[in-house]
Amino acid sequence: MNVLTVYIVKEVLKGSLVALLLLLTLFNLFTFSDELKDMGGGYGLKEIFYYLALTTPSVFYELVPASALLGSLFILGAMGNNHELIAMRAAGLSVLGIIRSVMLAGAVLAIISVLVGEFVAPVTQRMAQMVRVTAQGEQVHMDFKYGLWLREGKRFINIRQVVEDGNLADVRVYELDDQQHLQLALHADQAIFEGNQQWTLSHIRSSDISIQQMRANSVESQLWTSTIAPNLLKIVAVSPNNLSLLDLADYVNFLKKNNQKSHAFEQAFWGRIVNPLVTFIMLLISAPFVIGVKRGVSVGERMMIGIVIGMSFNIIDKIVGHLGLIYGLSPPLMAFIPSLVMLVLAVFAVMKLQK
Repeated sequence: MNVLTVYIVKEVLKGSLVALLLLLTLFNLFTFSDELKDMGGGYGLKEIFYYLALTTPSVFYELVPASALLGSLFILGAMGNNHELIAMRAAGLSVLGIIRSVMLAGAVLAIISVLVGEFVAPVTQRMAQMVRVTAQGEQVHMDFKYGLWLREGKRFINIRQVVEDGNLADVRVYELDDQQHLQLALHADQAIFEGNQQWTLSHIRSSDISIQQMRANSVESQLWTSTIAPNLLKIVAVSPNNLSLLDLADYVNFLKKNNQKSHAFEQAFWGRIVNPLVTFIMLLISAPFVIGVKRGVSVGERMMIGIVIGMSFNIIDKIVGHLGLIYGLSPPLMAFIPSLVMLVLAVFAVMKLQK
């Protein structure tokens, strides 16, 4: 790696990190403003700042591609305006050499992004959710009017609340026989995970149902065997987009095994696969706008170019994703299409620079 390559990599990284810091500050200010509306009781400024600190890794992961684009536009633009790019090319560094150096910076950003997104953000996001609801004196309620519904073989399980450590409250279990007739209806006030697919249900009321009779029972506690584990249930408190690949893969397998729809979680899974590629594409797009544009273009104009590109990509990505969910299209295909379209446009623009 020659001196010019190292210089470009360092400058692009510095510019991207500055852009990331500014965007993080902006997003956290918006979040802070929203959280102030919920202040009260045990949820004060201390808890809000703690909540912001815990959600920052998730925001960091999502902002890396946009920061890479803005940072590279700013740095490469400054190099162009200061005639540095001309000097580099006169010294023997080709356009492709400059782009390759920018891509090396992208590799560093992508590695950092993946490490934060896979090992830090999922954990801190769950902690943030727990801090918020605990300070407000609440439990983690489902985002659905009638709770979370899961299917496990012939059993249909309705969970209304997830409490600390993945334990459950207000649990309903409905079991069917071979003829698809309801044979058991059970309600438990609490379910505590004991490990090895074992749960302890407490304060249980159940009804055994048959053609001949219905028998009601009430017991204080009993063991319940289920493949549902707390790590799957934590997903209800966090957006799928903030989960690790491993969490998403586990939950997708669980849904498929129980013949349930998994498109939304599959799409989130493939979105995380694509995210590092988006960082490279954003950097690749920035090169033609700097090297191919005349010198003297202001910083504001370059930033506007970056914002327009980033927003356009984000809008197209969301539209394609929603179309995939509506029409049940292939999640991998829907995740890759926007990135591949942008990649083709970026490669075409780079090829025009070579002419």
